[in-house]
Amino acid sequence: MKKRIFVSATNTDIGKTYTTKLLLAEFASRGLLVGVLKPIETGVVDGYAPDGEALLECVKQLNPKLWSLEVEDIVPITYTLPAAPFVASKNTPLDLKLIVQKLEELEASCDIVIIEGAGGLYVPIDSQTMMIDLITKLDAVALLVTHCSLGCINDTLLSTRALEAKKIPYALAFNCRQNAESFENISAPYFEQIGQKVLKVESDIDIICDVLYNL
Repeated sequence: MKKRIFVSATNTDIGKTYTTKLLLAEFASRGLLVGVLKPIETGVVDGYAPDGEALLECVKQLNPKLWSLEVEDIVPITYTLPAAPFVASKNTPLDLKLIVQKLEELEASCDIVIIEGAGGLYVPIDSQTMMIDLITKLDAVALLVTHCSLGCINDTLLSTRALEAKKIPYALAFNCRQNAESFENISAPYFEQIGQKVLKVESDIDIICDVLYNL
């Protein structure tokens, strides 16, 4: 089986797609054939999946073996309502076989596949499955992307402890955007005190990839 990395976050709009594109570019720069999968995307209107289209454009530039892919090949399940899949699908049971099929098709042309989740770890997919469960079902390691705003300590600890409870190997990355200075003064000292290395998406993507590849 090829390397699988599942990108999740402490909430929605934290920067999963941005981070996924950086991971793809960094791994490709190392000579690896990269692929990408977003198993479920909501808020898809008239067949247009914004995240899927952005990821498809990115990966086609990085892996010539994937030039013929369509967005349906990397986003197998879509819903119109921009809500948790449980709500958007009216609790339709997860079609795991379809996701695995698309993932294995990608792996025929890839060394590594980045899988982007929807929302945070405890976004409900159906009555039996949360997003965190999909990481285990796909036998992936995880990258948790967290924010740098006030409250990130609480949000980060809740999510990392959820991953640890499920015994999911993971790396942690901070997407600081415009508030890096306040983060250094308000939140970073706590993480440094507990021995958590602060790796930032923008500046440390090479180190983040090293950590993920060796998990």
